[in-house]
Amino acid sequence: MVSFQLDNELEDFRHTVRRLAETEFRDKAAYWDEHETFPTENRDKLAELGYLGMFIPEEYGGSGAEVIQGAVFLEELARVCFNTSLVCQLYLNGPARAINQLGTDEQKKRLLPGVAQGKTFIAISISEPEAGSAVTDLRTTAVEDGDGWLLNGSKCFCTGGHVADYLMVFARCAGSKGAKGIGAFIVNMKNKGVSVGHISKKMGGRGLPEADITLENYHVGPEDVLLVGNPESSKSFGLLMSSFGPERVGNAAMCIGLAQGAFDAAKEYSEVRHQFGRPIKEFQGLQWKIADMATQIHAGRLMVYRAATNEAANGFPDPMDATMAKLFANEMAQKVTNEALQIHGHNGYTREYPMERMVRDARGFALGGGTVEILRNTIAALTYGHSFNQRRG
Repeated sequence: MVSFQLDNELEDFRHTVRRLAETEFRDKAAYWDEHETFPTENRDKLAELGYLGMFIPEEYGGSGAEVIQGAVFLEELARVCFNTSLVCQLYLNGPARAINQLGTDEQKKRLLPGVAQGKTFIAISISEPEAGSAVTDLRTTAVEDGDGWLLNGSKCFCTGGHVADYLMVFARCAGSKGAKGIGAFIVNMKNKGVSVGHISKKMGGRGLPEADITLENYHVGPEDVLLVGNPESSKSFGLLMSSFGPERVGNAAMCIGLAQGAFDAAKEYSEVRHQFGRPIKEFQGLQWKIADMATQIHAGRLMVYRAATNEAANGFPDPMDATMAKLFANEMAQKVTNEALQIHGHNGYTREYPMERMVRDARGFALGGGTVEILRNTIAALTYGHSFNQRRG
């Protein structure tokens, strides 16, 4: 199967990560799903090898790698073990990105080395019961309290919030509306005023569930203020959201890897499964499925790699490229994993094979990090050069 031609160094890196994933992570991929358990041993292994600090600057214990290297890394992990890739996505493209871009020198020195070493896990806490896709409807408040702030509110769908050491919490200055006044604060999960509530049982990505978080007069000292919101401006919110641009590229890269893993399994199965006295790969109907799957993966990979190598003026992936890549890859992963299950027949529907798990894992991509509907709105806004009001009236 033809793939995007990377330079020799990146191709060597790909092969190294693929060997690691195959030898260290494949055998227990089903375990994390079935037991709904955080893949701690995999996280620790990757930290030991220095992969979790890939995007963190060298002065804080990382290697300062490019976005494309992270995309290849996540792709190869997701090909074998989705739960491990999801954990790495949060380490690589989660709050550490925002802290590195927007944090103070003290925050970087205090938090980033621990992330690079796999000893500090920082989760993202943005969504609320009434503020999902409509993220600017969030109600969690930040009220000045001496030299710090008091946070109050309820968060939901915080991926890994129940095992996190810290949260990066989005909250608004009291009295602000919409995108104005939204800032971000670092919350220590060991401190008074923050608690974990309901933990959702998910369809896929079951090794890293989502948790509800409650903040009750949680005091944030000045050292843990990442970005203060201005009630008269949406600038802080814009900066925060742009810092997560690579997250969409990472999300899309995991889709490519997951689809590739399903494709590889389906192709292999079609060569050994016999019906009517011959391998099922000899039937034209199945050949067309394989051809379409290969084409869709190839197209998605090209889009992801373009997004990963095409920077905008702010140094992050071009917004249009990243959004299109995520949209295409999210939907492609669902199609390819579903067809891979179909090729396996009833075997694919059983838990003896990884297909049913891959189908479940792929489904969540179209929801997390921006639904495919919201992505289409974003693409339209970028095309027309202005946003459209989605509210009534």
